[in-house]
Amino acid sequence: MRCCSHNSGKTVNFNVEGMSCQHCKGAIEKALNELGVNNVKVDLDGKKVAVNFNTDKVKEDDLKKAITDAGYEIKN
Repeated sequence: MRCCSHNSGKTVNFNVEGMSCQHCKGAIEKALNELGVNNVKVDLDGKKVAVNFNTDKVKEDDLKKAITDAGYEIKN
């Protein structure tokens, strides 16, 4: 039996345009962390953001909105 019954989270990946420096990385991490996500990984070279979050607390649309509100564009 597992010690914790909570959901460990879902990971989604976004292709994000407009990230070019450590400031961009920090801005995206801050915006997403303010939502209470579990983990954020920003790959500046690959223009990708991976976010692990609890689906009971945060919705994927909230993640997208945080990224776009921070000034970045999500590509499909």
